[in-house]
Amino acid sequence: MRYYVVLITTPIDKAKDIAEHLISEKLGACINIVNEVNSIYWWKGNVEKDREALLIIKTAKEKLPHLITSVKSIHPYTVPEIIALPIESGNDDYLRWIDESLGISQGSS
Repeated sequence: MRYYVVLITTPIDKAKDIAEHLISEKLGACINIVNEVNSIYWWKGNVEKDREALLIIKTAKEKLPHLITSVKSIHPYTVPEIIALPIESGNDDYLRWIDESLGISQGSS
């Protein structure tokens, strides 16, 4: 797959900073911030409940490794959720816009 949607949960007060960092580094073309999701999860043998923000990032395959490394370096969680889902198909104009926004020349992949 050439393009991905990446999901990242983060503390609500860190979402904008992480999103702006990824945009400034051209690791994401567009990032939606869902201000509050209620998360229930296992952590160190306990069930935890938190209010978090969800980042929805559109990016390209060649940016994904650097995106993951960058998020891990600035994210406050020990084990941040970073899940990449392949985009099977979509609006060709939008997919080209992802490349343009990320500084990727057409035809590279």
